[in-house]
Amino acid sequence: MTTVDLRPGESQESLLRRFRKKVTRARILSTVKKKRYFVSKSEQRRRARLKAVRREKRRQRRNGVRYRR
Repeated sequence: MTTVDLRPGESQESLLRRFRKKVTRARILSTVKKKRYFVSKSEQRRRARLKAVRREKRRQRRNGVRYRR
């Protein structure tokens, strides 16, 4: 759980800014969005495989590899 303590002389705006940064760095919102709906194990594997394929294609484009068999 992410907590932020109010420092002496700190405004509410800066406290809120620090809290948002902490939440972003802890990736809490992305985790909540991922767990919002149930995804089966097979669907997770399929998505991971497709993501890996996209990542590899992107890597090949960057390195200039065009024809690979």
